[in-house]
Amino acid sequence: MADEPERWRALKAYTITLWFLAFLFFLRVLGQVLVAFFDVVLQFKVGTDFSRGTGFFVIPRSGMGRFLLWFSYVYFAAMVLRYLVSMALYPERRWFGGTIPIFFHWVLAAYLFVLGLFHTRMGSPSSSEIAQGT
Repeated sequence: MADEPERWRALKAYTITLWFLAFLFFLRVLGQVLVAFFDVVLQFKVGTDFSRGTGFFVIPRSGMGRFLLWFSYVYFAAMVLRYLVSMALYPERRWFGGTIPIFFHWVLAAYLFVLGLFHTRMGSPSSSEIAQGT
């Protein structure tokens, strides 16, 4: 298990990365608020928990982390396949004409990957240790 100052430095790096990826995804869903409303609310909750250093999403859960990593790989690969098929069927859309939604699915896959990394790498301190910063 990492020492506590190292744990908090790592938590800060995860926090910044997750907020940045959430912001990118938020830009994507602005035009689709009704469809993506749940995702935005959930990402806000994750970001808030990480910013405070306490809450459901900051308590490391290795099982959830492994699932999120696996899911992010599959999700990312599916979007790569979607891109390749789109380019084969609609070559006029290269590179960014009509592929913006795919790009932001990659952003969401990266968000899930980073969240999964946190849960698999941070060990399993008690929630009171995280809340107290010890």
